[in-house]
Amino acid sequence: MKHNHYQQIEESIYSDTLSNGLRVFILPKREMAKTFAIFTTNYGSIDQSFVPLNEEALQTVPDGIAHFLEHKLFEKEDRDVFQDFSKLGASANAFTSFTKTAYLFSATSKIRESLKTLIDFVQDPYFSEQSVEKEKGIIAQEIRMYDDQPDWRAFFGTIKSLYHHHPVQIDIAGTVESIDEISKDDLYICYHTFYHPSNMVLFVAGNVDPEETMAFIKENQEQKQFEAPNPIIRSFPDEPKDVAEKELTIKMPVSVPKALIGVKETDIPKDPKEFMLKEWMMDIVTDHLFSRSGVAYERLYELGLIDQSFSCESNLERDFGFSIIGGNTKDPQKLAQQVKEELLNIQSSPIDQESFLRIKRKKLANCYEL
Repeated sequence: MKHNHYQQIEESIYSDTLSNGLRVFILPKREMAKTFAIFTTNYGSIDQSFVPLNEEALQTVPDGIAHFLEHKLFEKEDRDVFQDFSKLGASANAFTSFTKTAYLFSATSKIRESLKTLIDFVQDPYFSEQSVEKEKGIIAQEIRMYDDQPDWRAFFGTIKSLYHHHPVQIDIAGTVESIDEISKDDLYICYHTFYHPSNMVLFVAGNVDPEETMAFIKENQEQKQFEAPNPIIRSFPDEPKDVAEKELTIKMPVSVPKALIGVKETDIPKDPKEFMLKEWMMDIVTDHLFSRSGVAYERLYELGLIDQSFSCESNLERDFGFSIIGGNTKDPQKLAQQVKEELLNIQSSPIDQESFLRIKRKKLANCYEL
């Protein structure tokens, strides 16, 4: 087991890669009342076209299947896993992003029991045609609910205007029509391809003993049989560097108009260190300009173009990247123009040392909040 100590934030992380390929990380924090664990697979909504395990031909599955699979893993033949966590006094949840699916819990006691429950339910899929058909109605309602939310529509409308073909433009939950195509067999194909331990990470943080916790996880995994790991072959369409649409308007009943400005990243570093540096630079630039203490935020606020809803975020992933800036505004066109000018002028007004140190302290503080 490796032990890395990070003096700057006074944290130690213990890690190991098990014989089945599962990577495990443990962050002991004795002062914490709660312990957290998250079990994540490198599989998200954009992974629509791939070569299934033990096959050779490329297959494309319906939109939204990663999110659908996340829902179905909690339902077993004889019970709902949420009830298992509740009996242990633990709070469980899950989420699907563009590139990841994660299952998690937090608890103050019975940590081993909760950790076992987390690992075991994710590694024991059960899908039936009847339960799959039932879930379609539930997720369809969820999709319709989000379709009625202006912020959600604006967010994905912005991404859709950035990308011509890349599946990041498709809603993570899919569409009502696409999820209706999902079958039990589709779920098993995706599960066995992407939920192999070698494609997953388990992270535990809290008042735990690293040696004992790692030994417990190893014992759990040694009792299970998994196929030999194989490289996962994914396929993505060629994506032009230019944006799909320079402007997209969505009409919905809102009290105040909204304007979001998207920036498409076209140069995604393959080297992990370079990738991390670019990700941090994107965060630093957007924070410097558009966070509540940012220089551009103050100017935009003084012009009466923004309110408290204004925000910015950056995303850099293995096959795409973008930043989105905006919020409520009385003048969408003027806000968009001002944001563009701020971004274009960043080279003529570089980040000063004081601002850089402020952003750095802010990011370090986020580490401590864990």
